[in-house]
Amino acid sequence: MEKVDGILYRYILDHSSTITETWLALREKQAGSIYSVDTDVKVEELLREQNTLTIKTVTSALLEDKNSFIENMEQWAVMVAKSRVESDTPIYEVLEALNKVRETYWDFITDHMIKDNNGITKDTIIRWSRLINHAFDQLNREFTEQYYLLTKKRLLAQQDLINELGSPVIPIVDAIAVLPLIGEIDTYRAKEILNATPSKCISKNVSHLFIDLSGVTLLDTMVAHQVFELISTLKLLGIQSTISGIRPEVAQTSIQLGLDFSEVSTHSTLKQALSKQGIKLYERK
Repeated sequence: MEKVDGILYRYILDHSSTITETWLALREKQAGSIYSVDTDVKVEELLREQNTLTIKTVTSALLEDKNSFIENMEQWAVMVAKSRVESDTPIYEVLEALNKVRETYWDFITDHMIKDNNGITKDTIIRWSRLINHAFDQLNREFTEQYYLLTKKRLLAQQDLINELGSPVIPIVDAIAVLPLIGEIDTYRAKEILNATPSKCISKNVSHLFIDLSGVTLLDTMVAHQVFELISTLKLLGIQSTISGIRPEVAQTSIQLGLDFSEVSTHSTLKQALSKQGIKLYERK
């Protein structure tokens, strides 16, 4: 490390808390934002700790050991990204905050150069500019990557939950379960139901599945075809199916498409279908 780099390194670290407080003072009111000036005291303390770490991470780029900066950057990115995803902070707010950190950081470097310019040449200033700006750019890139990965992981988990709730196989008595389908069924959801339901039935030792369609807002020919495929698949697995809630127009369309539901027990309501199996639903009075 060159002497001027070492002096700057120590200067920045010695003033890291002051840089952080200066950055915090730049905040304005932003409704619902973690960066709002009127945010919770605990959140402000978190910002203070994380920004101090940001400064230390960027400053480590001045060290001869470049691996030190890489390690610090990766740890910083994971920690900050996780925090911002958990607080539902938009990525543009984070990048804007990082830009303000960069500006504040450079203000202190400028102040350092004005106060003590011994040995600080134009070449040194240009080198610092490239080194430090590159460090901030790397932080931005690493953060956005980690933010994307964490957000994608969260979305996949939410999608799995939606898929699970979208086709719940609910056991009611021994080896008998109900699949209540509610809402609109598009092509994607229909395929998910077709793919997930058989394995759910197997795992729950279901031998008879009641498929209730009375809560479906739109049941077109495509969905009817998927239901027929589901019943055929369950039949191959030795699982009997019963349909309830299917509307007359859908039944007629299914026949026109050549979908033979004649071997499937159908009923107008789930209550009626279960009653045929000797299962009574107790209604609240």
